Amino acid sequence: MESSSFQHDRALLDWQIELGATEAICDAPVNRYEVPAAVPKPAAPQAPTSPMVRTAAADPVAVAESMAAAAQSLADLRDALAAFDHCALKKGARNLVFSDGVPGAKVMLVGEAPGRDEDREGRPFVGRAGQLLDRMLGAIDMGRTDAKAPVYITNVLPWRPPQNRDPKPDEIAMMKPFLMRHIELAAPQVLVIVGNWSCQALLGKKGITRLRGEWTQAAGLPALPMFHPAYLLRSPEFKREAWADLLSLKARLRDG
Repeated sequence: MESSSFQHDRALLDWQIELGATEAICDAPVNRYEVPAAVPKPAAPQAPTSPMVRTAAADPVAVAESMAAAAQSLADLRDALAAFDHCALKKGARNLVFSDGVPGAKVMLVGEAPGRDEDREGRPFVGRAGQLLDRMLGAIDMGRTDAKAPVYITNVLPWRPPQNRDPKPDEIAMMKPFLMRHIELAAPQVLVIVGNWSCQALLGKKGITRLRGEWTQAAGLPALPMFHPAYLLRSPEFKREAWADLLSLKARLRDG
């Protein structure tokens, strides 16, 4: 029986080969015209829920405001500035230039930014411009450590900009909270705003040739814009105007 079945199947296979069949087919029929089912797309990856997920970058101005407000003394404020890492100028500077003179003096001078000499020594106005400033103050019987009429000095920026370039608006913005707190803690009676960029920081405008010599208000205090000594070294023809401003400062202090 099995032999007969084998011979029958063999005959059928030979007959299919004679007809030209060259491939075996499945037992079940295949519809070649059927559209294959779409392959499901993999699910989108889920956002990590780990606590290590990064948050949005902190606002440098907001950080500066918080750190400055927390300072309860000039020493605290200096430490806060030293710990502030959001200003790129810090990376290229040698020293933090915080202040010079006598805290609590009636007059506080606010310069622009440290130069090479200031960066090296860590004090404001110690180069040629600083020497000229000392002579200017001495001409009206004032000085950094004068026993009767001391002054207190700082800058808008505590770190030197590369190649002494002008301060950038974002640098001024993030340093301004520290400057305003500096003025509050030093508690002067009068501000002297030295230079164009200091006017930009404290008055919101520039144009020192137009602003100088005109008393105004800054940080809630009487303020006098003046030429920067570095500008006077480049343009000595304006020393007459600078002398007039110094006399105006002396008169203001004398008359209360």
